[in-house]
Amino acid sequence: MSEKEKGQLKRKLSPMHVWAIAFGCVIGWGSFINPGKKFLPASGVAGTAIAMALGALVMIIIAFSYAYMVPKYPKAGGEFTFAKMCFGKNMAFICGWFLVVAYLTNVPMNSTAIGLIVDGLDGTADILKFGFHYTVAGFDIYMGEMMLAMGILILFGYLNIIEVQKAAFVQTILSSLLIICVFTLFTTALISSKASLSNMAPIWGFDKAAAAAAGATTENIDSFAHVGSSGILGAILATFAISPWAYVGFDAIPQAAEEFNFSFKKVIFIMIIAILFGCFVYISNNTVAAAALANWPDRVMAGEWVVLVAAEELLGTFGKVLIGVGVSCAVLSGIMGFYLASSRLMYSMSRDGYLPEWFGEVDPKHGTPKNAILFCILVSLSGPILGREALGWFVDMSAIGASIGYFFTSASTYFTSKKLKDGTPVLTALSIAGMAFSIIFMILQLVPIPGLSGVHFGKESYLMLVIWIIIGLVFYLKQRKYFSEND
Repeated sequence: MSEKEKGQLKRKLSPMHVWAIAFGCVIGWGSFINPGKKFLPASGVAGTAIAMALGALVMIIIAFSYAYMVPKYPKAGGEFTFAKMCFGKNMAFICGWFLVVAYLTNVPMNSTAIGLIVDGLDGTADILKFGFHYTVAGFDIYMGEMMLAMGILILFGYLNIIEVQKAAFVQTILSSLLIICVFTLFTTALISSKASLSNMAPIWGFDKAAAAAAGATTENIDSFAHVGSSGILGAILATFAISPWAYVGFDAIPQAAEEFNFSFKKVIFIMIIAILFGCFVYISNNTVAAAALANWPDRVMAGEWVVLVAAEELLGTFGKVLIGVGVSCAVLSGIMGFYLASSRLMYSMSRDGYLPEWFGEVDPKHGTPKNAILFCILVSLSGPILGREALGWFVDMSAIGASIGYFFTSASTYFTSKKLKDGTPVLTALSIAGMAFSIIFMILQLVPIPGLSGVHFGKESYLMLVIWIIIGLVFYLKQRKYFSEND
């Protein structure tokens, strides 16, 4: 099938649209749910703030490599395209396949939070807990929750199909509302007498499993607090290790490079703003949750949604509405943005023969990779079926995929700038640092390190990684002859 028959993507994305896509991808359900689920117990207020700030710094370092490579190869595919041009077809397939999982897992990940949002906001009404239900890893999954989540996944998939500009407009509204909600809550905490620095202890977090097993409460939680150099280092690394997941999305910008209607010189500015806004949201939500709740360790061990409880403590019913709007915008903008990033990546891989030709067809009317989006919708429907316990597994898979993408982008920048002799010593240093940090992230995620608990993958995540590699091998063997002939 010729390129003309397949159709072409349309240049309709403005700088504001692209910022909204990037920021909406960076900030999803995790910034609102993870303070109680992971950040506060694993890293505390101080550990999370340090980890997220360091993570943002590393992402900005890596962003300069993206800003260098995008004008060189302004095509959908981003890191996959860079790897193909610099390291050949086999490395490009590895990069592209793991990027697919980095982006695509974020869609079902966000969808599983939809039921939690409604459950947190409706009090004891339990309006979605109807119909048949079953359990996965101890969590009940109801038909009502599944139907709502699946309906939203299908709706936002459809918005991505009918036209990228319409999808980007919706994304801009969602991202703008999101930052307004978070800033409002942060400002309230600064001026409210109900928020206190003394509430933040233990500032490095605590051993949640041991504390729960011992029946500990806020009064004696210090016995389980992370202390000493190894405890504090572990607290910081527990969150720093998932920085690639936390900030994945700023790198969605190159995926839409063929649809920009502006100069590529603006890419680095848009990326940095998206990363800094994301860093603010992560640190703000986590800090406000602890500052507003004197007994947050009890709340964490009880499995409560601490950001919602803190907002209600500070602002009453308005606080609850504020979080409801904010987290809904975060979830919906994440779904919208990662649909775009995933589908453009798969479109690019198909166009070059790495995936079946079906994925590379562009809808002649709407100018979008319709089939790739349909595939993303189908895969994403697994989220509501697996339920909330799958959140942690999806986080791990996204983190390793993003780390691999960052490594290939930094390595491509290093070798391209050396080959073309158009790089600066600063760019060379930044690309080397990007490669080093990417490797560090992968080691932290995959290798159990003695003395550092809660940093590496869980067993379910290792299993999902193996399954994803096997599926990738099937595609590779099926398509290898085709893309070898058309390399």
